[in-house]
Amino acid sequence: MNLRLDGLGAGGAGENLSLAFSGGRMPHAVLLEGEPGSGTFRLAAALAEAAVCLSDGGKPCGRCAGCVKALAGSHPDILTLDGDKNPRAFPVDAIRKIRADAYIRPNEAPRKVFVLLGVQNMSEVSQNALLKILEEPPDNVLFVLTAVSAAALLPTVRSRVQRFPVAGGSLPEDWAQAERLARAVTDSGGAALLFGTAGLVGDREKFRGILKQLLLLFRDALALRSGGTACLSGRDETARALGGGLTRRSLVRMMEETERALHALERNANTALLATAYCAGLRSAPGR
Repeated sequence: MNLRLDGLGAGGAGENLSLAFSGGRMPHAVLLEGEPGSGTFRLAAALAEAAVCLSDGGKPCGRCAGCVKALAGSHPDILTLDGDKNPRAFPVDAIRKIRADAYIRPNEAPRKVFVLLGVQNMSEVSQNALLKILEEPPDNVLFVLTAVSAAALLPTVRSRVQRFPVAGGSLPEDWAQAERLARAVTDSGGAALLFGTAGLVGDREKFRGILKQLLLLFRDALALRSGGTACLSGRDETARALGGGLTRRSLVRMMEETERALHALERNANTALLATAYCAGLRSAPGR
């Protein structure tokens, strides 16, 4: 599986996951370990999306039927239990049901994905119940666990998952500029968009970070537009404004323009010319 998990604010975890999943070497269970706000939730959601992505290229593509349903929170092959929001989300009966469901063939995707957030709140009884499926999992199942610390899990469970520390911080902390640029896309004139990118020309790393933030915002807007509720960026208001003012087709085109700009930046494109071309591409995406 060719994963594209960069730009999720998760330090080097995205790159390490991409390596772990490359060449068809897919772990059956991963544990994303990090403090609240480190990006474990965003990375878990992106990994689940990638697992059900139907694209032949980089995953997740954000555009196929599998990705659209995953973004909307309606994919039948993704089950999520959130122990961070509800510490009682992991009763032993729920874990036993997961065990039974794991042996049922996926509905649409190549595999089923069970996302268990905040497993530090899982009781020992439930962990032992989960261990039974982790020891002999079906080939077409992926478990994605998150925890503040792996030390909260039983040693037997830790031995059955592949751990990925999530440090966070791969994106600039200040989202203000990215949000201004995103909102400028829907303005009637193009001046705000051009002025907003002018300051990025002399700072290639900042330009890259802003593009990654914009990609997340456009993806979140697409998710909301498709009926979803979860925002990976955490910028719900901006994503909602984009989703309300732009069509799904326009948002897909904006994601494509942003991905194209990121690839050009990696190839050392002239930043001044790239900024101008990127603005033009975003302005044309809504059909103006």
